[in-house]
Amino acid sequence: MSEYVYLTKERLEELQKELVDLKSTGRQEIAERLKRAKELGDLSENSEYFEARESQERLELRIGDLEELIKNAVIIKKVTGSSTVKVGSTIKVQKDGKISTYTIVGSNESQPEKGFISNESPLGRAFLGHKVGDSVSVKIPAGIQHYKIIAIE
Repeated sequence: MSEYVYLTKERLEELQKELVDLKSTGRQEIAERLKRAKELGDLSENSEYFEARESQERLELRIGDLEELIKNAVIIKKVTGSSTVKVGSTIKVQKDGKISTYTIVGSNESQPEKGFISNESPLGRAFLGHKVGDSVSVKIPAGIQHYKIIAIE
C-alpha cells in the first residue's frame, strides 16, 4: 500500500496513539499471556498458548497496518475559498429538489450517514474537480443519479 491516505489531523493523532498503545501495552499483555501459557506445560495441546499466539499475530498485523497508514498519511486541510471541489471541501448539492451537504474525506473517515463521503467512493470521486453550477452524474447500482453543485464551502 503505497498510496496516500487522507486523514484529518485528529484521526492521525488517534491512530498514532493506538500504535503507541499497541506497541507498549498490547505487546506486554500478549507477552504475559504467552508466559502464563508456557508455564502450563506441553505446548502441543495448550489452547491458551495457541490463542495467545493468534492474538500476537493479529496485534502485529494491526501494528504493521497502522505504521503503513501513518507513513502514507496526508493531512486533510479544511478547504475554503476554492473554486473546485477537493478533498477537504464541504459542498452543497441539489438532487431532485432536495439539498444535501457533503464533506469530502479520505476513505478511513467516511461516514456517509453523517455526510462525510470518501474521495474514493463513486459519489466523492464524481464531485472532485467540479465547480459551483456543474451538474454531476453518478452511476450507482440503482441507476444514474444527477446532482448539481450549488455551493463549495
